[in-house]
Amino acid sequence: MAEARDFNCDFENKWCPGCGNFAILEAMKNALAGRGLSPKDVLMISGIGQAGKTPHFLKCNFFHGLHGRAIPLATGASVADSRLPIIVSMGDGDCYGEGGNHFLAAVRRNPDMTLLIHDNQVYGLTKGQASPTSKRGFVTRLQPGGVRSDPLNPVALALSQGAGFVARAYCVHKEQLSGLISQAMDYRGLSIINIMQVCVSFNPVNTYDWYKDRIYDIDKKGHSTDDFQAAMDLAFMDDEKIPTGLIYKKERVCFADRVPVLAKGALADRKYDSAKVQALLDKV
Repeated sequence: MAEARDFNCDFENKWCPGCGNFAILEAMKNALAGRGLSPKDVLMISGIGQAGKTPHFLKCNFFHGLHGRAIPLATGASVADSRLPIIVSMGDGDCYGEGGNHFLAAVRRNPDMTLLIHDNQVYGLTKGQASPTSKRGFVTRLQPGGVRSDPLNPVALALSQGAGFVARAYCVHKEQLSGLISQAMDYRGLSIINIMQVCVSFNPVNTYDWYKDRIYDIDKKGHSTDDFQAAMDLAFMDDEKIPTGLIYKKERVCFADRVPVLAKGALADRKYDSAKVQALLDKV
């Protein structure tokens, strides 16, 4: 029987004491173990940032990509062999900043992967610059006069572009997050979980105390996950109340099912024929 400790690794963890990433990592391990998976059964792909370091501290197959480029790598892996559960771990800057166009392309394509975004509303690895989700007025060393742009609303963006599985979680609520990760892995297509995460070093505003009286679980409020308008209403709620849980779910055609050649089985099982490749190149 799989246990969360099976996913422990020997690398020294360099996250700051108190970082919300620790709880997210624990929730990941619990979700994977709860599904009866072992480290060899999971592929994690990440970008750059503190969230991007997650697979360093999780025993599994992993690929550490470039800043903002984890999603296209995961898409390629999904096309090559969709039988392997694929989890993408990114930060808010990594996914919505450098990787913003890839995020939108993934929503349109709907590849089979679970996308976990650690949203601490700041760039942590590069020491505290504002990210796309930083609130207007947020003061950093790079923006001493406060951020002048309005923040990106990732949940509303995903919904507006047709994402079929959209959830929001909070790092402290590990049991809820673990359950959402498992639900996301069951979903055939792109599943998105935006995880509100505390950065104890570079975000003095959105602290554990700040979230304490604002976070609430929509599962306890009787929310209907197939109601698009209700989902959009939740996405646009102000900071006084931050709903977490499965916000929207709708079945969509998975990208692999849109490509006829993939119906014959995983590309990873195909025999490479260099003669056919050369013949194709000769026609160009």
